[in-house]
Amino acid sequence: MKRLFNRLLPKSWRSTAVTIPVIRLQGPIMAGGGQFRPSLSLASTAGLIEKAFGFDAPAVAISINSPGGSAVQSRLIFKRIRDLAAEKNKKVLVFVEDVAASGGYMIAVAGDEIFADPSSIVGSIGVVSASFGFPELMKKIGVERRVHTAGQNKAVLDPFKPEKKEDIERLKALQLEVHETFIDLVKERRGSKLKDDPDLFTGLFWTAKRGLELGLVDALGDMRSVLKTRFGEKTQLKLITASRGLFGRFGLFGSRVSAPDIAAAAASGVLDAAEERALWARFGL
Repeated sequence: MKRLFNRLLPKSWRSTAVTIPVIRLQGPIMAGGGQFRPSLSLASTAGLIEKAFGFDAPAVAISINSPGGSAVQSRLIFKRIRDLAAEKNKKVLVFVEDVAASGGYMIAVAGDEIFADPSSIVGSIGVVSASFGFPELMKKIGVERRVHTAGQNKAVLDPFKPEKKEDIERLKALQLEVHETFIDLVKERRGSKLKDDPDLFTGLFWTAKRGLELGLVDALGDMRSVLKTRFGEKTQLKLITASRGLFGRFGLFGSRVSAPDIAAAAASGVLDAAEERALWARFGL
């Protein structure tokens, strides 16, 4: 509509400024996410993505700052971006902030071009599963673990029992399948830009300066500078934010939250915070 209106004006009145919609995707990637510790998932980002691609602009800019998380949610976000890019015939320009690693990098390859600061962290193309084991603690405090299942594999990798070799092998087989999907996606998107390096898909990560040499990013730079160089000095950046209705903004007619609900959310938030801290700490952040 804006372009049409602009064409109807006399040339001397027409605005030459281009406005580029910007989406910020920040945080760990996981399904769900609550009021206290929001996370990236298709549910939490779909509205922003749809809104940005509905904007009258030649491209969509996406800022990514994520240490990764759920492989499923990462791929769902990636696919939604690519589907809309094809449907709307728009270029996608991705800009890495501190880190785009693991699932964060999977989302980044949705970009037609990837830019990053020289000190940004990129890569970590691998799959990891982490948990804790408490069998010795159970013995020490004198607690007996009782698990009853219908199906001999329903209690696989129970953290209160010693690990079994066959369970670990089964988990590793699953990880390899997910890893192959990740590798195929990166190869499909980055193609001949990728260098033939034996460490590329081992889960290692690098600064963007080295990532540029490996073909993981296209150039070094920041969003504002790149967009103004690409679309002109008058280019404006429009941050896309979630819409909030009148009632949602002031909490009117919202559901009542009980004290136990708050306590449960707080306890869950502590665990989520620890998990999130571990994800960021892996990259020195």
